[in-house]
Amino acid sequence: MKIKATLDRIPGSMMLFPLLIGATLNTLFPGTPTFFGSFTGALWTGALPILAVFFFCMGSTLSFKATPYIMKKGGVLLFTKIGVAAIAGIIAAQFMGNGMVLGGLSVLAIVAAMNDTNGGMYMALMGQFGRPEDAGAYSIMSLESGPFLTMLTLGAAGLAGFPWQAMVGAVLPLVLGMIVGNLDKDLREFFGKAGPVLIPFFAFGLGCGLDFKKVAASGLTGILLGVAVVVVTGTALFFADRLTGGNGIAGLSAATTAGNAAGVPAAVAAANPAYAEVAGSATIMVAASVIVSAILCPIVVAWYANRLQKKGKLNLQERQAS
Repeated sequence: MKIKATLDRIPGSMMLFPLLIGATLNTLFPGTPTFFGSFTGALWTGALPILAVFFFCMGSTLSFKATPYIMKKGGVLLFTKIGVAAIAGIIAAQFMGNGMVLGGLSVLAIVAAMNDTNGGMYMALMGQFGRPEDAGAYSIMSLESGPFLTMLTLGAAGLAGFPWQAMVGAVLPLVLGMIVGNLDKDLREFFGKAGPVLIPFFAFGLGCGLDFKKVAASGLTGILLGVAVVVVTGTALFFADRLTGGNGIAGLSAATTAGNAAGVPAAVAAANPAYAEVAGSATIMVAASVIVSAILCPIVVAWYANRLQKKGKLNLQERQAS
């Protein structure tokens, strides 16, 4: 059977399907972790420890070495992305506080979806339409990963604050991974390979914390949230890219939601129980945003690249031949 080959054709499938399986099991059989206990119960309720290992492994792939151009480009795109998320969060907080509105939308969902870029998608689009130095900018942009910046944004929005220990604890696994990966390239390769393997496991654990009966109304909102990520952050990133000497493709390619962003609401709720009520709905909507943005973003980038080619400002044939 070609299960993985089939799943690979669906963007975000390694995160989405385990999450949906976990949510389905929890909705139908909520007493399972108590009934079985042991390792089954630990897997059912153990998303946060797996996420901690995942962020460590991700951190190990990040290099401290970067050229001035990469730092400039990556820094501009990074701060543009989190800046837009912060502004959206601050505006939304005026109407929602730290609760939800109709459809399950929350400030937590908005900020988590907009804060983090799908690195795999960005690198793939750069490989097809972009420049190597623009692809390297993701080494800086990847600092978005994890719940730390989302916590900062929620604090800036005037919602419930976070103890400094919780904020440092949220980013510590990523930082430790970066240190280890930069000290030894063999360890970087060793831990880096483990990151993708952990995605379906923490996704399943996150799903087991969801109840479809409570988030049934979130589907359409999640789709609209994904469209907003592409349109709102994509517009800001496009102009930021152009202002730093790019042609706009790198900016548009960063207008996505990362798969690991689905783990951010749970991490935020663990640091501040005030968000526990909205974390489940936010997880579902962020997961929907991952899929929608992963489908819509390549379409937008391909359209714009073809437009540049027709104007003689981009040679796709030469790029693909090389």
